[in-house]
Amino acid sequence: MEKIVSIFKRNWTYLVGALVGAVGGYLYWSYVGCESGTCPITASPTNTMIYGALMGSLLFGMFKKQRKDEKTEE
Repeated sequence: MEKIVSIFKRNWTYLVGALVGAVGGYLYWSYVGCESGTCPITASPTNTMIYGALMGSLLFGMFKKQRKDEKTEE
C-alpha cells in the first residue's frame, strides 16, 4: 500500500491531467463529436476519452517540478 501511495505522490500531476483530459474528451464527444461516424478520434467516446487522457497527462506533466535528486548535472 505504501508503494502505491508513493507512486501517486510522485505522479499526481500526470494522473490528474489524465482524469481531466478524459472528462474533457467525453464532453467534446457528447457536445461536438462526429455526426457521420467516420472521424477516427471523435467517432466513439472511448477513443475521444483515451486521446483526451493522453493529451491531458502530457499537458499537466509540463507543470511537474523536478526534485533535486532527479535533476541531471551538466
